[in-house]
Amino acid sequence: MTQTEVEYRHVVATCKDLFLKKNRDYGTAWRILRLPSLTDQIYIKAQRIRQLQETGVSRVGEGITPEFIGIINYCLMALIQLRLADDPRMEIPTDELSALYDQEVNETIHLLLDKNHDYGEAWRMMRVASMTDIILMKLLRTKQIEDLGGQTLVSEGVDANYRDMINYSVFCLILMSQAQAEQ
Repeated sequence: MTQTEVEYRHVVATCKDLFLKKNRDYGTAWRILRLPSLTDQIYIKAQRIRQLQETGVSRVGEGITPEFIGIINYCLMALIQLRLADDPRMEIPTDELSALYDQEVNETIHLLLDKNHDYGEAWRMMRVASMTDIILMKLLRTKQIEDLGGQTLVSEGVDANYRDMINYSVFCLILMSQAQAEQ
């Protein structure tokens, strides 16, 4: 396993732990949400991150890290919703949900490893603020695709955008953790 994969899996394990704890508290109430609603939830989190980056002030006491974790988990909810599009169940048993989460993470990390190889880990030289902007751009693209009923001429679908947002969020958490460790 590469260093990036080790770091990635560590971040995702933290996200999954929170996801499953919230599932214990709330169940899969998020199954009621349509994809555009999940996209809007992700947008709210990304916009808050940008606001905190620009102002440096949090009036609700939560920082940037929980928002990136939220982006990751909401994107995974969206990918699970896509996978279960024809499944009418509102409640998904925890063991099945955990397996679905892992399946989507594994597909997403394979995408990361392929891109990471081709781009030579360029993300390590990027700024967290730049990646936040890219996440916001991907959200605007996703909203446009949703507004077009999922029909694109040459672009990838919403699933690819959700996966990219997960990967950029993981990158941000890795870089933030490293910066904190260096202080």
